[in-house]
Amino acid sequence: MFDVIKGDLEILEQGLQEAVTSPNELVTEVGMHLVTSGGKRIRPALCLLSARGGKAFDLPHVLPLAEALELIHTASLVHDDVIDEADTRRGAATANARWNNQVAILSGDYIFARAFALLAEAGYGDYVSKRLAELVCNLSVGEIIQDHAVYQASRGMADYYERIQKKTADFLEICCELGGLVGGMDKEAAEKLAEYGHCIGMAFQITDDLLDIEQTTEKIGKPAGNDIRQGIVTLPVIRALETSPDAKELEAIVTDMDMTDAMVERALTIVKATDGVDFAKAKADEYLARAKAALPDSLPKEIRESYEMVADFIGDRDF
Repeated sequence: MFDVIKGDLEILEQGLQEAVTSPNELVTEVGMHLVTSGGKRIRPALCLLSARGGKAFDLPHVLPLAEALELIHTASLVHDDVIDEADTRRGAATANARWNNQVAILSGDYIFARAFALLAEAGYGDYVSKRLAELVCNLSVGEIIQDHAVYQASRGMADYYERIQKKTADFLEICCELGGLVGGMDKEAAEKLAEYGHCIGMAFQITDDLLDIEQTTEKIGKPAGNDIRQGIVTLPVIRALETSPDAKELEAIVTDMDMTDAMVERALTIVKATDGVDFAKAKADEYLARAKAALPDSLPKEIRESYEMVADFIGDRDF
């Protein structure tokens, strides 16, 4: 789905490695571990696709933005792993597991700073810097909202949608919008791409939450049922709490801070016995249909096809 920007992404990889290189050997080691650990590069790819859809595309001008977006994503994951006490991500050891929490947190801070240094050096102007500062604020607020709601049997779908918007959808929206603007796209088209990014972001997070219910640890690279274990109530679980005859038992499990492996398995069984998974899949499909409908008419054919394939990938992905 990214064939049209394959060469751009190869150059991006070199730039990411250069960006995390430090005079300090340990900082470089941690940074290289993080940026070479197998990310899908969806965020910078969306940015590059948007930029190529503009009338003034210039790869050297766009690359710092694409690199900064991926670095912000990487740094946020490092901090998430510390908060979640996660040992693995994408099948590899997390920074906090391989080193320690202090090294992981400070490395995440370093990567955040490197991202904004790239933006400053590129000279994109106030709007880009402001939008990315808003992004980091929203990522933080999303995590705070989630942390505040753990081990609570919330049935509030509106709260769930707000949380995933701040955690994921805002990010993909900004990738599409800013890529287009930096590539010379007019404001109206960039706003349509922002809507596309918002919708695929919502679908992406819903799908991610579904994988936690449906897939095995080996398939997704992190423990299956991990959200339930951490007291994070996602859309299929919210639906099960609304509709399951075993809702009270499920509520007792997801609110228990000392839940066992057997309790997690029982919770998964209860959720899978309802229409929770199908309900969440249908909601993700709605967002993906909205995303495709939002694509501006001015996009070159190959860029439009790539965006459509991204939406299809999100709908079909199983890892």
